[in-house]
Amino acid sequence: MSAMPFHLCSKHPAAKRGGAERRLLVLSGFVMALAVWGYYLYYPSIAGKLQPISFSHRVHATDKKISCVFCHPGVLRSPRAGVPALETCMLCHSKILLHHPEIEKLRKHYEKRIPVMWERVNTIPDFVYFNHEMHVRKGFDCGKCHGAVAQMDRVVEVYALTMGFCVQCHRDQQASHDCLMCHR
Repeated sequence: MSAMPFHLCSKHPAAKRGGAERRLLVLSGFVMALAVWGYYLYYPSIAGKLQPISFSHRVHATDKKISCVFCHPGVLRSPRAGVPALETCMLCHSKILLHHPEIEKLRKHYEKRIPVMWERVNTIPDFVYFNHEMHVRKGFDCGKCHGAVAQMDRVVEVYALTMGFCVQCHRDQQASHDCLMCHR
């Protein structure tokens, strides 16, 4: 009679242990796959979208105390906040941190007159009218809708800017509920 390999013999102690080890290995692999999937699915919402040039709002707004309005002047005069012109960035970075890799990317864009294609973080549907100017002039802090951006290295969408979110804010502030305020 030929000897049965020990991994097929249920009486062998390694065979019993092997089954449990295999189940643990399969379970561990499943948990790791789930963790990797979750990381790639949720990481942008936790750490913010990867931008073509790394930019820290925390460094600029908190550490350097640069006002939001300096880089986003549109909030004072138009519906859109906008992104800063490369010339705005170069006001400082033509003299500061010249050899930082991200500043070098910025300078290349500036010198070649190539716009930086930033990834939009906060969005509202095209059929919704929202006016930054009106809200800022009434004294609303940017964080009311955007969260503590001044503390973020990479901006994340803190609040889903849904109709329910906006209507609740209008209720709390006793502002207009007229549909035509936002749906024009």
